[in-house]
Amino acid sequence: MSAPLPGDPLYAFPPRDPLPPGGPVRVVELLATGTNGGAQEHVYGLLSRLDRERYSPTVVSLSPGASARRIASLGVPTLILDEPDDAIAVGALAAHLADLRPDVLHSHMYRAELVGTRAALALAQVGRRRPYVVSTVHSSRVRSAEDRAELRRLTPHIDQLIAVSVAIEEKIRHEERVGAPVRLVYNGVDLHRYDHQEPCCTLREEYGIEAGAPIVGVVARLEPEKGHRTLLDAWPLVLRRAPDARLLVVGEGSLLTELVWQARELGIDRRVVFAGRRDDIPAVTAALDVAALPSYREAQGMVILEAMALSRPVVATNVGGIPEMIEDGVSGLLVPPHDPDALAEAIIRLLVDHPFADTIARNGHDLAHARFSIEFMVRAIEDIYDEGARAVRLRDAVAV
Repeated sequence: MSAPLPGDPLYAFPPRDPLPPGGPVRVVELLATGTNGGAQEHVYGLLSRLDRERYSPTVVSLSPGASARRIASLGVPTLILDEPDDAIAVGALAAHLADLRPDVLHSHMYRAELVGTRAALALAQVGRRRPYVVSTVHSSRVRSAEDRAELRRLTPHIDQLIAVSVAIEEKIRHEERVGAPVRLVYNGVDLHRYDHQEPCCTLREEYGIEAGAPIVGVVARLEPEKGHRTLLDAWPLVLRRAPDARLLVVGEGSLLTELVWQARELGIDRRVVFAGRRDDIPAVTAALDVAALPSYREAQGMVILEAMALSRPVVATNVGGIPEMIEDGVSGLLVPPHDPDALAEAIIRLLVDHPFADTIARNGHDLAHARFSIEFMVRAIEDIYDEGARAVRLRDAVAV
């Protein structure tokens, strides 16, 4: 297991039982896309802390991207199967799995679930070694009726579903996905990394932000469900009470042009910075006075946990898995989605009432340590990998 936090017995896990013969557990992590996102960050964190003596991971991504390259930089063998046709992708993946003979196939995101489960089925149908199939449901997206029907068909062929929040557990039930056990495993934050993170010292200079001007930031893809429109609508109300405040919008996405136009129409474009993609998100987040996430739906919201780990006060919407991380008024502030007035009021409160903001930040930091460390996440997933390896290797032994 990865090293515990120094001097903290909370992360001193008991020794593991030995595995059946067969060497390290061979795991294939299957990504639907190699671009940036929460699922890709989850896989990167998992692989960065996975016990490499006990587990031998490889990665397959169904498209290229920055996250796939970042994962490969960990020294994990990474294959890009850039094939948009699902049937061809299934065949290519099945051939790759036949060569690797993994104990576990762990799929992340919708297309990976479909392609990965079909590939495992294809191996079984021709008498080849079928891996233990694990699938993590990362997204709160509402799927089409056709997509849901296909998920229901494939779910009985999945050995273990992982939900990243109680809200996602409820989504799985609502989609009537039966036939596979569901286990709750929250995403975790690498507290080693965040506890010693210095704020980005060049941020104000880069964007012309005055010394002493409070910075409110949102780190999220510029897509409709992330709620940027509501945050921009709230910003004129914030400026009435905090006229020097700047809004820092970090991320890329399809709404960039629309959001820039909206800021101009609202007359706030000089108080809003569209920073685009940043490769130093922890340092940027550490420099914020308030971290905001105004999403309309959210599976969990890793950026919230990262801000909490950095002792930044958080304002977020009361949707999806977010309330499982934030107790309103204690470890953060929760507001309804699509409500610029409530969002502005919460931001202003944290900007104006410094003792309250400090208390919120401290409580959020403590909660991240107590419940959302990456150690908990990795240990829970390693347990699943062990169960899978035992099941597959026992099946191999019986077949012999």
